[in-house]
Amino acid sequence: MRIIRGLHRGRLIFPPKNLPVRPTTDFAKEALFNILEHQYDFTDLEVLDLFAGTGSISYEFASRDCRSVTAVDSHQGCVTFIAETAKKLDFKNIKVFRSDVFKFLKHNKKPFHLVFADPPFNFEDLIMLPSFVLNNNILTNEGLFILEHPGSYDFSDHEFFMEHRNYGSVYFSFFIFLVR
Repeated sequence: MRIIRGLHRGRLIFPPKNLPVRPTTDFAKEALFNILEHQYDFTDLEVLDLFAGTGSISYEFASRDCRSVTAVDSHQGCVTFIAETAKKLDFKNIKVFRSDVFKFLKHNKKPFHLVFADPPFNFEDLIMLPSFVLNNNILTNEGLFILEHPGSYDFSDHEFFMEHRNYGSVYFSFFIFLVR
């Protein structure tokens, strides 16, 4: 796993093998961030990384100098690894929380500009996740929600769906939140 751009460009990170994760591939991550680079000034972004796992997405945002990155995962090993890696890389803009994602979202009072979620592919509530994020004041107006998911899911009928991209076996659905 590597950080693609920013302050720690090219830095390799070696997560413990015993973490129950499936990190986003470097190929898919690079493609995703190429899209985002053309849409955002990262220094203004407040980002939420749900099901953060190894922290790969969080480190990428932090390396690009996002204002703040909040990483949430329910597994203590993942949370510890992200916190230790953030400290080692001197990422003062990363905050890590151990929590069930839905509980965190219910208690969160701060809106984010961008929310990324990479739930386990066997996650039972995956189909509900876009509506939960988009209907609970988690995003700022015109905020972006990106969901990584198996190819067997199609979210194109969702009212806030914007587009779908796939990179090999990695699928991303993009949703834009618009206040009505």
